[in-house]
Amino acid sequence: MESYNGVISHDERIGWMKLLTEKVALVTGGSRGAGRAIAVELGKAGATVYVTGRSTKGNSTKNFPGTIDDTVIQIEEAGGKGIAVRCDHTIDEETKAVIEQIREEQGRLDILVNNVWGAHDIGVNPGAFWELPLEIWDKMFTAGVRAQLATNHFAIPLLRENKEALIIHTTFWDEGKYTGQFYYDLAKNALVRMAYGLSEELKDEGIAVMSVSPGFMRTELVLQHMGVSEENWQESEALQKSETPYYVGRAITSLATDSKVMKKTGQVLRAGDLAEEYRFTDVDGRYIPPFTM
Repeated sequence: MESYNGVISHDERIGWMKLLTEKVALVTGGSRGAGRAIAVELGKAGATVYVTGRSTKGNSTKNFPGTIDDTVIQIEEAGGKGIAVRCDHTIDEETKAVIEQIREEQGRLDILVNNVWGAHDIGVNPGAFWELPLEIWDKMFTAGVRAQLATNHFAIPLLRENKEALIIHTTFWDEGKYTGQFYYDLAKNALVRMAYGLSEELKDEGIAVMSVSPGFMRTELVLQHMGVSEENWQESEALQKSETPYYVGRAITSLATDSKVMKKTGQVLRAGDLAEEYRFTDVDGRYIPPFTM
């Protein structure tokens, strides 16, 4: 982990350019973690960001830290514009209603970040496949893979009206290595394949579709599990190679501001590799290499 010397900081670059002004983005699963950070970074870059999730003020899922309302406050404090919409993406009618709201209020959608991931409710249970309950499928596929698929289903007609749109799926990828948990590995690879298939179907439309993989993130839930905070996380040996969720947020914002992003359609991209290419750092000024198993 190292710092770039003599490189304009991400915040300075975005502050000068505001390259996403007049762009409209939707970030699903934006109550906390990667979703929140991605929404904040897109907002900093000038986009109007719709943030969806189940956790709202006074009613957070499983009392987890963070809500979509908190995310919008953070976007606004950073100088951006955010709109919170409560949505359970396992319910198709609610997902469809979000897209209809965006169409009615904005008339366009430029950036879709599929980040919703229902498996946080149960965690990534260790164990051999035959020892794990089949219910894990429902959280990782119904509330994860299918929820992202359904969002694509309803959003793509609106995205197709706006050429040069962008679809991102957040996933986990380490050059095809097995993650060590059967359901998690299967679900994350399904998202990679979903993005690739959509990239093939949408390439003639000028819509870029790709998967982006963060490394080991210090999300609110990870910090809580480790018994540390963002202020003292260095005390945990297990977190030494970790990054903040804003690292992947900056990766996705860099893609969204890249006029040649279509060249990357169909690819699986890692936050560390994108940091090297676009010359950005994490919020503490460090460059964190791509996470490896």
